[in-house]
Parts: sequence; C-alpha cells; structure tokens
Amino acid sequence: MKPTILLVEDEAALITLLRYNLEKEGFRLVEAHDGEEALVVAKEEQPDLILLDWMLPLLSGLHVCRQLRREPATRETPIILLTARSEETDKVRGLESGADDYITKPFSPAELLARVRAVLRRAAPMAAADELSFEDLTMDLTAHRVRRGERDLHLGPTEFRLLRHFLQQPGRVFSREQLLDAVWGRDVYVEQRTVDVHIRRLRKALNDGGLPDLIRTVRSAGYALDRPVA
Repeated sequence: MKPTILLVEDEAALITLLRYNLEKEGFRLVEAHDGEEALVVAKEEQPDLILLDWMLPLLSGLHVCRQLRREPATRETPIILLTARSEETDKVRGLESGADDYITKPFSPAELLARVRAVLRRAAPMAAADELSFEDLTMDLTAHRVRRGERDLHLGPTEFRLLRHFLQQPGRVFSREQLLDAVWGRDVYVEQRTVDVHIRRLRKALNDGGLPDLIRTVRSAGYALDRPVA
C-alpha cells in the first residue's frame, strides 16, 4: 500500500510541483487548501505524514499543528512544516507547536523527498515485542504506549523515540550530537537546538501534574533519564 501524504498548501504552482514529485516516488497525495479543511481531511484520511504550510487561509499552520496534536487520531502523525520563515525563533515556534521537522522555502523537490523519507523512517512502528521501564515509567513497544504510574502519556513520534533511547540506557548522559544521531539519524541535518525543544516537550509530558522530573540536564554535557534528586 502506498504511504499517504496530506499536503496542506494554498499555492497552486507548489501543489502541482509537489504532487508530480511525490506521486512519481510512489506516494499517494491528498490535498487541503486552508487550515479548516486540513483538520477535516486529516481526520478522514489518517495520512502517514502531513506537509503543512505555515501561512494558510482561515487557520495558520501553527494552529492546525497544535490542534492535530490534541486529536487522538493525529496525535502521532509526523508533521513537516513548510514556510518562508527562516529565523531560528520561527523554527523553535514551529517545533514547539508539535512539528517533527521544518523546511524553509524555497526548497528543492530532492530535499523535500529526503526529509519525507527520513521522517517516515523515524516514525515507523517498532517491531520488537518488548517493554522498557524505569522507576514508574513503562513503555510498551508493541502497543506503542507509554505510562507513568497509572496515567497514559501522549507523546509525539519524536518524543517517543527520544524516550525509548533514554529507556534503553537509563542513567547514561547523552550529548546533543549523540541524541541527534540516534533519534534523527546520521543522514539528516538537524540543528542541535532541536534536541532542546523536544526535550522540553518530553519533560512536560512526563512531569505533567507536578510529578518528579525524570530528565536530568547536565550542563555542557547533555541529558539523561535519571532518578529525581530527593
């Protein structure tokens, strides 16, 4: 079955270009042309990945991204933001809204296809029938579920992979470079600041409700999954 990509874009010329290149590479493409339509189509189609323009009619791409992350059906769907904004603060805003990756216009079809393939690889369900745990935290790799105590945690695909990596070696400090290689992949360029954004999102999910912080920040070194300091 062809992977389905939802393209949310209102520029006709760019839609035509992306449709040609994505379909040529074996993807099935569905379209939405404004923010409100994007939410409806995402729910109906359950795409494997969403390419989401920042500047959209009716609802902005950031608003759409945040809303998709609130919906159970699209909470873990990979999202790549497309935008002409290139400032670091804009990139951080996009990632903090729930996007998994970010590509700045103008971009080449080859670059976009490389990003799409990389994000889909990272988001692929793990086949291992296994369970990882630390303290009151449990990750079921088969069901793709995470619990802390009696509470289910809702993580995006990048946060899930990040936590899985930490759970495989609790207590070990990983540098940002090591986390980028392990979670994003060596063949993808991602800024180190991206790690910090996703760590904040993971920490927020893990510690919701005032629970002890399981993510330890080691100055000038990186991060570790560790027992909270008494």
